[in-house]
Amino acid sequence: MSQKIVDLSIYLENDVITDPPFMRPKITYQKHGETVKEANHFFPGVSAEQFPGGEGFAAAEMVTLSTHNGTHLDAPWHFHPTMDGGKPAMTIDEVPLGWCFRPGVKLDFRKFEDGYVVTAQDVEDELMRIEYDLQPMDIVLVNTAAGKAVGDPNFVDIGCGMGYEATMYLLDRGVCVTGTDAWSWDAPFSYTAKKVAETGDRSLIWEGHKAGRDKGYCHLEKLHNLEVLPPFGYTVACFPHKVKGASAGWTRAVAIFNE
Repeated sequence: MSQKIVDLSIYLENDVITDPPFMRPKITYQKHGETVKEANHFFPGVSAEQFPGGEGFAAAEMVTLSTHNGTHLDAPWHFHPTMDGGKPAMTIDEVPLGWCFRPGVKLDFRKFEDGYVVTAQDVEDELMRIEYDLQPMDIVLVNTAAGKAVGDPNFVDIGCGMGYEATMYLLDRGVCVTGTDAWSWDAPFSYTAKKVAETGDRSLIWEGHKAGRDKGYCHLEKLHNLEVLPPFGYTVACFPHKVKGASAGWTRAVAIFNE
């Protein structure tokens, strides 16, 4: 039996827009000849030409970023201080690794307009359409219009989002990890802000995330390539970086097919 692995992660890079201005990553690249000063900490007085190969020491990068840059897994702590009826919310280093290597199922919501809030009925209808019986611990991936918009200056405003009832529909059936190719699990904030201004209903703010107060769960954001996945028949691996006490961790999410 052979395996096929599909990369579900975006690049972490300076120039392609995947975050609002205040939280974009910054990567400083150093070529081999530009790290001689650092190498001299260990090897005093050795010049670039004197290192083996004569081209300096080593290429390196210095990175300034949020744990929410790039493809990442959000921990319950990101959503609220407590979960599951008042228990302390898990940080990313406390998330069980067993949650992060499970069968995947894709819900195709590309038909919904930007800002649409997905309902429980929408989820149920899509599961019926793809003829899939949701199982506890499945990793549910949501394919939105944002999947094809990476790098668009308006990326954070593109795609539909998952509402409270849609999120609870999944959590009540034993799902612990979900994911989206959009900037946020929730609908874009620009659309939510308009609804809040019109209705005065502040419970609409981050309603999908805030479902984690009632049932602790994790979700992936800024996935990629969901368009190439079938509805099911693969395993999703999304182990997060173990950042102590953090609200999220970067992940190289992939889908694994046994062929």
